[in-house]
Amino acid sequence: MRFQLTDLPFDPGADWPFDQVIDVRAPSEFAEDHVPGAVNLPVLSDEERARVGTIYVRQDRFLARKVGAALVSRNAAAHLEGPLADRDGGWRPLVYCWRGGQRSGSFATILEQVGWRVRVLEGGYRSYRRAISRRLYKDALPHRFVLIDGGTGTAKTRLLHRLAAGRAQTVDLEGLARHRGSNFGGLPGGQPSQKMFESRLAAALAALDPSRPVFLEAESNAIGAIRLPPSLWTAMGGAGVITLSAPVALRARHLIEAYPDLIQDADLLARRIDSLRPYNPRDRISAWHDLAKSGDYAMLAEQLIEHHYDPRYRGGLRGERTALGRLDLDDLSDAALDRAAGDILKMTG
Repeated sequence: MRFQLTDLPFDPGADWPFDQVIDVRAPSEFAEDHVPGAVNLPVLSDEERARVGTIYVRQDRFLARKVGAALVSRNAAAHLEGPLADRDGGWRPLVYCWRGGQRSGSFATILEQVGWRVRVLEGGYRSYRRAISRRLYKDALPHRFVLIDGGTGTAKTRLLHRLAAGRAQTVDLEGLARHRGSNFGGLPGGQPSQKMFESRLAAALAALDPSRPVFLEAESNAIGAIRLPPSLWTAMGGAGVITLSAPVALRARHLIEAYPDLIQDADLLARRIDSLRPYNPRDRISAWHDLAKSGDYAMLAEQLIEHHYDPRYRGGLRGERTALGRLDLDDLSDAALDRAAGDILKMTG
């Protein structure tokens, strides 16, 4: 009935020996992080889990187990009559909770009695999280990374997507972190937790062939509130680098297209400009506010590039970086970026 973590691929696209992975922890636990591809069928809600825990600590352990069993049974019945109602007899689930204990064991027993071939993840989420930490904090990554470097507005992320469209191996760190990597880079809905980012990163890396180059954007060691884990940061410090450059006016037009949410929300844009006060003189911040109010976004973007981003931009990476090439772009259209992607593949082939 138990299943060892070492038998579970971290790539959710891999051929798992299960039809579904079920996380029975409370919704808040699942929201913070979970095994990629898992669905949440909680056997105790957040409120119910707190209630049982309080009884366990303050009243009586036996009573807590009895109350917990009743709640688990009711919730399991709801799952059987709801999300699991259409599962046939050949369905094979893997179930886990925090540490592979009572919550997953109770639910797995019910599923097993129905007749399904159910397994419980040994050690639960805690063992999974330890494995992720080992991979991203202690072990050396086997991949050969190539960094796409360049100043703000040189369309590095779009170029990364064009490389992916050409079947190159890529990891979009900003996409995983849900942040565009600058003071203006926040996205609606906010960022995932650090643990969730690391789960997504580990899954993305597990899906790649270490013998082929993997293209990344040359980030600093933080993307918004997310920190790049040590194993990745170390590997990036010794990676090969391809540097992009483009005229400031072209970069400014690209930024206007890449940040439509700021143009549409004057208050949000004002707050983002204010966030630059620690790094720029008062009169410059005031001038940028005036440009935003007047709708001169092209000039605002040029000013931000020339007076804030370019002076502060130093690549952010440390270590033995190897220059693989440079691309001077005078066009940031998709067609031009496709040509640039082809040139990069030639440089790294």
